[in-house]
Amino acid sequence: MVFRHSDRPLHATILVLPEASVMSLAATLDPMRAANRVTGAEPYRWQVVSPDGRPVATSCGLSVQVDGPFRPDQDCDLLVVVAAFNAARHATPAILSALRQGARRTKLLGGVEAGSWVLAMAGLLDQRRATTHWEDLEDFAARFPQLRAIPDRWVIDGPVFTTGGAAPTLDFMLALIRARQGFDVALNVASLYVYEEVRLPSDAQPLVSLGRAGRTQGRVALAIRIMEKHLDSPLPVARIAAQVKCSTRTLEGLFRDTVQTAPGAYYRSLRLQAARRLVTDTDLGMAEIAVRTGFASIASLSRAFRRRFGQPPSAARRDSKA
Repeated sequence: MVFRHSDRPLHATILVLPEASVMSLAATLDPMRAANRVTGAEPYRWQVVSPDGRPVATSCGLSVQVDGPFRPDQDCDLLVVVAAFNAARHATPAILSALRQGARRTKLLGGVEAGSWVLAMAGLLDQRRATTHWEDLEDFAARFPQLRAIPDRWVIDGPVFTTGGAAPTLDFMLALIRARQGFDVALNVASLYVYEEVRLPSDAQPLVSLGRAGRTQGRVALAIRIMEKHLDSPLPVARIAAQVKCSTRTLEGLFRDTVQTAPGAYYRSLRLQAARRLVTDTDLGMAEIAVRTGFASIASLSRAFRRRFGQPPSAARRDSKA
């Protein structure tokens, strides 16, 4: 009912949890503001709420003012949960209970970034397709086997949608505006951000956003995608070159011209960045992190990690929790 042409104002409630991303919040909220500006009317009305009605400290430390506490007994057309870091800690039993109640009083329920985790914890994604930010997708699928986790940018399954992060959320909001107000309004809203909507919702979320290089250096882009798929079992550069149909020497030259480093060094950097995310953002053991990022042992991971980041993984984890 929400995704169809309508002249009736859409009423949205955006629940922001602590440590949410400012970009994900902006991608949810500002397209509605822009649609109101473009149309010269008020097709969207919204309220931003927090669990207790107090300002929310986002992941960058910026405090977001809200309109009040989340009231699950209020009807709305669109209820969106925006979350990012430590979502499981911030999604208290009281919040999960309130969301289950609020879900019965909205037409479309959404989870932005780690908001997907919150909806899943509340049992609102059971037996549905859903996505979350690519960094957490594997753990999301393991934690919630009762749903079908897919790597799409955004997903709608019945009355529930989920998105993978800020840019996919902007894509979703533009699709909503296009469905309700028409193509021209959505195009004008995208133009306000100088944004070219070139991705389909079913496009996979990449680990590396290649931007212009993805269009101008197809072999480099393909090589990086192959590397992404084999972080846990690294391929020789010669094999990657064969898969992109060029010689090793040619691939090395393309990498030097495009990303200013050799393909082997870039591959190792990609694995170490993945390891650093797992060290700082999860509680996985170091042996599991080594396996997931293609290091033969904890010792080899620790040596490479220290050379790259100036400290061992244990110290990086300790600092991230401080």
